[in-house]
Amino acid sequence: MPLSEHEQKLLEQLEKQLHEDDPKFANSMGSDPGRSWSTRHVVIGVLCALAGVFLLLVGVTLQNIFVGVLGFVVMGGGVYFATMRRLARQGRIQGRREARQATEFVHEQPGRALGRAPQG
Repeated sequence: MPLSEHEQKLLEQLEKQLHEDDPKFANSMGSDPGRSWSTRHVVIGVLCALAGVFLLLVGVTLQNIFVGVLGFVVMGGGVYFATMRRLARQGRIQGRREARQATEFVHEQPGRALGRAPQG
């Protein structure tokens, strides 16, 4: 059931207030446009999870605890891999650029990077 116009306005006000009060928390709760789902990760993760279930069932059938535990671990790893989100290309490029700028700053002004006053 869609929200009424009044409810939408209230929701927008709450979001705006949250961003003003605690922007770091608000940004962590929102969807991150710099991250996207990878189809390859989802497909590989689901296949690993299914292989893990198969190994788990084989381990139970053969009454072999090692194979059952291995199946459980593979299944968990597959689910983790499937739900991983990757940085979008633009986010990676921007992150590299910021890291390079920070490194250049540290090399140009080593005293300031450590919080000391410049010498000279």
